[in-house]
Amino acid sequence: MAVEAQAKPNMQGNEQVGYDFSLFFRLRMMFSAFWNSPVRIKIISLTVALFAIIMVTAYVQVLLNSWNAPFYDSLARRDISAFFHQLGVFGMIAGSLLVLNVIQAWLNQMTALYMREGLARDLVNQWLQAKRALRLASSGLIGVNPDQRLHEDARNLAESTTGLAIGLVQATILLLSFIGVLWELSSGMVFHFKGASFSIPGYMVWAAILYAGSASFLSQFVGRRLVRLNADRYSKEAELRFALMHANEHMPAITIAGGEENERRRINLDISAVLAVIRQLAIANTNLTWVSAGYGWLVLIIPILVAAPAYFSGGLTFGQLMVAVGAFNQVNSALRWYVANFGPIAEWRATLMRVTDFRQALTEMDDKTPMPHTLLFDKAAPGTMVWTDLEVSTKTSDEATENGFRIAEGTVTINAGEHIMINGDHGVNRRLLFEVLAHQWYSGAGTVSLPPMEDMLFVPHTPYVPTGTLREAICFPDDTDAYDDAAVDAVMDKVGLGRLKSRLDTQARWDRLLDTEEQKAVGFAHLLLAKPKWIILDDAFEGLEAEVQAQACAMLADLADVTMIYIGRSDAYMHALSPRLLHMQALAQQEHSIAIDTPSEAADAGQKNEKKANTR
Repeated sequence: MAVEAQAKPNMQGNEQVGYDFSLFFRLRMMFSAFWNSPVRIKIISLTVALFAIIMVTAYVQVLLNSWNAPFYDSLARRDISAFFHQLGVFGMIAGSLLVLNVIQAWLNQMTALYMREGLARDLVNQWLQAKRALRLASSGLIGVNPDQRLHEDARNLAESTTGLAIGLVQATILLLSFIGVLWELSSGMVFHFKGASFSIPGYMVWAAILYAGSASFLSQFVGRRLVRLNADRYSKEAELRFALMHANEHMPAITIAGGEENERRRINLDISAVLAVIRQLAIANTNLTWVSAGYGWLVLIIPILVAAPAYFSGGLTFGQLMVAVGAFNQVNSALRWYVANFGPIAEWRATLMRVTDFRQALTEMDDKTPMPHTLLFDKAAPGTMVWTDLEVSTKTSDEATENGFRIAEGTVTINAGEHIMINGDHGVNRRLLFEVLAHQWYSGAGTVSLPPMEDMLFVPHTPYVPTGTLREAICFPDDTDAYDDAAVDAVMDKVGLGRLKSRLDTQARWDRLLDTEEQKAVGFAHLLLAKPKWIILDDAFEGLEAEVQAQACAMLADLADVTMIYIGRSDAYMHALSPRLLHMQALAQQEHSIAIDTPSEAADAGQKNEKKANTR
């Protein structure tokens, strides 16, 4: 017997319980997603090529920095021939750097492209695994606006990861390349103070580290709120976009009801929430600018000030001073890479947090840990479906059994070929039984033994018409080549869609072009094509004209050896198929009826005792 439960309850109600993951854990999760991606080889190849280009670029930049010495010395000597010679050398070095920069930019873009492809496809594959998306949607805030995480967050994470990773590697290589140059230039610096002379090995290296370190510390202190604020911004932006999409999708109903003013207020509240977060971000970024811009301007003069004592004491020529300034700037730029990228790093960490939380929530949807009041699912004997003492709860809490319904007939066995109609008490959520049979709801008690899922076809109350061609909608979820043209044409005639056969392969928003009856006709067309052994309908005839219901039921009646379970009420279904009736009884009503029956039974017992006494 197999036991299935809902996802581990990390999210409860409407509040998201945050995951306490370390940065290393999140990075490992993303690395695993990329490693298992079909674009892994492309990403690895591009990464190796990028590393090689960055190494060559760093070497040429060292050559360019060394070029400063003879160039500026030629200026100091007013040597025009040496001056023009060094200009030629500069042309070759700069040309090489230009080619390397163009190649690096292309590799950067391609790496971001394939990283986005790998991440986006991984998230979509995780999201659309069986039943995960539906379970996630009822799991609190983590399931709200998955489109934001699948589209914008995946794009931002892929692009920012590529840019930041390349920048970090480049800064590290430049640091290792120029720190030796700077150490060598400053090793001979001698300082004179009040008649005493002394030297500090690697003086300019320590000065660059102190300068960049102070900037990093101040940036960390001033910009510490940026990670949280960026996460809040992405969340609020997603809510605003969803509100706009929702209003656009339901604009006809809103207009008919005269609800534009109400929707305007709702959307303006979402806009205000976004603007409030952006306002806080603006303040935080402005405060960070005091540090980043201040240190950025100081770097123009700091290296000259640091090297000035050695220059004025004669330890450095003018050309060597320029080499020292260039090396100092390169070391400082490398050390200050974190400072210059604190804002982007904060956004990257916020995006990484949202994507990894989303992916972790999806993987936990498959957690089979039993929960209180969980239905047991089993494989039924061939040709049967059995519900043993079935009670369906409307909640997933420990007191879930106090809310819901039971099958009044107790244990029910449905044999192949039977026609069933299931009604319910007033207030009973009949749709939950449909979700139980579809393995989408697990809260309750009892055992549900089902035939193989591939033998069952579920017809929901609200039909789903996917975007694309009408042929794709009729064949959904199967591929269009699963059925030949003649079969598709035949079922379209049967369900009343024959007039649309000429537009069968037309791309359109069919969910808007077709009315409710036509959309349900699309679902019945697929039913006739698929020829399932078991059909479960969720009040599929509700809202249809009596004539349309009669035609649909006549089509169903023509299906031989097909088991049909209709959840809901339909006179047409009752008349055409003569089903066996089952009843869903509210648990609260059952308890209430027991409370009423108990005194009645006592009264009956009292009357019997009185009759016995009179007899005596």
